[in-house]
Amino acid sequence: MSYRRCGFRHEKKLRAIGVARIAGIDEAGRGALAGPVVAAAVVLPEKFRHRHLNDSKQLAPELREEIYCELAANREIRWTVGIVDSIEIDRINILRASHRAMRVAIEALIEPPDHVLIDGLPVIPFPLPQTAIVDGDCISLSIAAASVIAKVTRDRMMRDFCAQFPQYCFSQHKGYGTELHLLKLHEFGPCPIHRRSFEPVAQPLLAFEELVQIRSSSARRARREVSVPLSEA
Repeated sequence: MSYRRCGFRHEKKLRAIGVARIAGIDEAGRGALAGPVVAAAVVLPEKFRHRHLNDSKQLAPELREEIYCELAANREIRWTVGIVDSIEIDRINILRASHRAMRVAIEALIEPPDHVLIDGLPVIPFPLPQTAIVDGDCISLSIAAASVIAKVTRDRMMRDFCAQFPQYCFSQHKGYGTELHLLKLHEFGPCPIHRRSFEPVAQPLLAFEELVQIRSSSARRARREVSVPLSEA
């Protein structure tokens, strides 16, 4: 697979047919076991350039924070976020909650865009014309900017939650299903920001036991792979 630099290819195609104001949208937290899902909508100026902006998941946390601050301080950039909490996620499911967060973000923009570039698959229904781009946060600067703003916004929220519920170490795993998180979930049970509709939260003991089994089988497999048969006497 050839490397494609994050740029304005899709934005330029739209501007070539008369679409002037274009927003990128992305979300963070869809796969987490706790905390909200956060979406961001970002409208970049036409001549925007950035040496390091890319999919937030490919950026080191320090660089991601730095880029977030640069984007937030740029008066030519318009951006908003939409947040849907764990209670609403449990009520309507994570896919609908992610789409709701995206709609909230786009509707919060003071001046609505003419077209929206969305990371992943189309969002239906949606109030504006849209282009869905698989891996869009690696291709479109507008979507990449949204991914950074959504990710940093959510990470900061999870650090705040860590102060409220320190026993879960949310600042370390941000609510995702890491080994540490599953261990804490097994030890303390779910807290108010856990997504009760997610199976590892509803059945923390089962999730923990599955994790142990996976680690044990991986260790056994590794031992078999590195074992050397003894030569016969």
